[in-house]
Amino acid sequence: MFSFCTDPSVLSTPEWFACYLTTGKLMLFYASFGTVLLLLAITAPVALAFGFAGASAARARFAPLSWLGRLYIAMVRGVPDIVFFLFFVIALDQGFEYLRHKIKCPDWTDPIRQGSDFIVCPAAKLPLSTSPQIWHEIYGFSLAVLTFSIVFGAFAANVLYGAMRAVPRAQIETAEAYGMSHRQTFWRILIPQMWVYALPGLSNLWMVLVKATPLLFLLGVEDIVYWARELGGAKTARFTDYPHGDWRVWFFLGLLVFYLCFTRLSEIALDRIMKRLTRGQATMGGEAQRKAV
Repeated sequence: MFSFCTDPSVLSTPEWFACYLTTGKLMLFYASFGTVLLLLAITAPVALAFGFAGASAARARFAPLSWLGRLYIAMVRGVPDIVFFLFFVIALDQGFEYLRHKIKCPDWTDPIRQGSDFIVCPAAKLPLSTSPQIWHEIYGFSLAVLTFSIVFGAFAANVLYGAMRAVPRAQIETAEAYGMSHRQTFWRILIPQMWVYALPGLSNLWMVLVKATPLLFLLGVEDIVYWARELGGAKTARFTDYPHGDWRVWFFLGLLVFYLCFTRLSEIALDRIMKRLTRGQATMGGEAQRKAV
């Protein structure tokens, strides 16, 4: 980036660091923080939508739908996250390619599974081998978002299901006594009040989601953990511009500070949301606000 960076061997320490911290590889490391934040920004609402759908299904009056919602909650919560991540991404990717293979290559005669290999016709690959690299990265990131959303959606469903059950039954009975239908009671009485009971559990789930973002590294996405390991380690032929020793401890220390600061900001934001939701509610938080006034 700087004109004096042409020969790193003759640079003084401050100039060396100025050149090193502005290399293309370090810029990718900085951009990977945006990848993590983008994952959180997309995954959180999508997982909440999965959770709401799962909780609503679990408490449905139609028995098969209720069983499906309970099965989703129990199955995903009962499998270790790392196992589900490593299995589901592969299964989802192969499922998409299998469907495309059946549609685009109906005349294909060779078996798709040949030993440990999964081989489909070139037109069925996702993305196509001729696609630009950016589409490969977008596809991998999309699979990661969907996997995160399904996993954490199951935990959110369990939290929301408990929050729905925590709303006093008298509230529901009063609404029904006033002639509200089941749907009106659900949307006008149950849903507005359940968030007070759900937010503590959702807050913990958000913290777990933040801490789970390094799993992107296992899914093949070049996130902050990937670049911290690559850039912090002793340089190989891939990184020879500014060779140095093993600096991984400093890179991962930077990640530690980042996650601590981010979780602290999350705590402040969630605390304000909780105060807003408990205002006027018949809860301990609402009672404390009334006494303060």
